[in-house]
Amino acid sequence: MDCHRGNNGAYNPLERLDKLREVFFNEPGKTLGETMPLKTQEDLGLPENVRFTKNRVAFSVVNVQGSNNSLLPWTGIGETAVTAEQQAEVDHRTQAVLEQLRDTFRDAARRHDRAVVLMTQADMFDPSLLAAATAHPESVSGFREIVRTVSEETNRFDGPVYLINGDSHVYAENRPLAEGSLWLTVYGQEAADDLQRITVDGSANATNYVRFTVAPNNAAGSAVLSWEKVPFKE
Repeated sequence: MDCHRGNNGAYNPLERLDKLREVFFNEPGKTLGETMPLKTQEDLGLPENVRFTKNRVAFSVVNVQGSNNSLLPWTGIGETAVTAEQQAEVDHRTQAVLEQLRDTFRDAARRHDRAVVLMTQADMFDPSLLAAATAHPESVSGFREIVRTVSEETNRFDGPVYLINGDSHVYAENRPLAEGSLWLTVYGQEAADDLQRITVDGSANATNYVRFTVAPNNAAGSAVLSWEKVPFKE
């Protein structure tokens, strides 16, 4: 969603998205060079949307992009408003994301999973954008349906829910939809106290990676998933 910018090459984002899928998702069901049980949305044209389970924890990786879910105009290639092709891509991808989120929680409940872990690129709760989003809620309109679905499903699920994201590039851990959060007003949501957000550092300031550990099957509640910042080795 940034590649349209002049300093990022002034590419057409849709062409780059096709190329990304061709290079990195040319073998759906295979990840990091290993074959593992994965459910994908390849049939919808989104092989990057995957989900799997580990020690009775449901993981769901969905393509939710920054820049208001890729709804900001592609100014670097001369656009001043959202194009028809751009809107169509966002609409199709967002509906697929909503479908996968609901499927993830439905299957997690059916299996009696201990927790759900969601992963996105976008930071839908970027603290640096809170003031602007409070004054102009339409600036995060591309996230609204997704946040509502995450909130509703979190409140229905009997266990903790974790949201891991990047984009804002500064490590953080908090509960963005807890009672009293200003984001509840921005998105017009009821509280979802069981949603825990973890943002990982960006490449410009990262001196570590975040390692997540799934606890053995006898753990429950907040003990199911733990994480720590691990310094890079020289």
